[in-house]
Amino acid sequence: MIMPRGHVLLLPANPIFIWGSLAIALLIDFLPLGRVVWVPDVLAVVLVFWSVHQPRRVGLLAAFVFGLALDVHQAALLGQHALAFSVLIYFAIMLHRRILWFSLLGQAIQLLPLFAVAHAVTTALRLIGGGALPGWQALLAPLLEMALWPIVSTLLLAPQRRAPNSDLNRPL
Repeated sequence: MIMPRGHVLLLPANPIFIWGSLAIALLIDFLPLGRVVWVPDVLAVVLVFWSVHQPRRVGLLAAFVFGLALDVHQAALLGQHALAFSVLIYFAIMLHRRILWFSLLGQAIQLLPLFAVAHAVTTALRLIGGGALPGWQALLAPLLEMALWPIVSTLLLAPQRRAPNSDLNRPL
């Protein structure tokens, strides 16, 4: 299939860059922001990005392990984030070919229900475990993750857009 005009042929993703970006996203989620429910989950956005763009490298196992690490760090119900991330990544991998046909804004809109389902799973497990019902601010987190999608996509695709051999006529 011939690529449409305006689309760029991307270089292969470096595995060190993939796992490094996931580690940085995990560290961002480790920041002590208190128990604020509306803060977007950066790790979830980066996990979805790599599972959409590189589904053979980042899959359910990575989502489960990163979710367990987040559960241990936050002293949450063990498996809460692991299950939510696994559900999120399952649906992202299931839809990854469809999502890539859209523009960045269209991709963000397509991913909003996935982010909402992940937060619904987390909230349901927290309620089953005896936690309190979060307020209406919890509805902002999926919207902020949707708004974060174009920024994360642009940043994480930038190394793949560079030319393999740059010269004076082709500086990028």
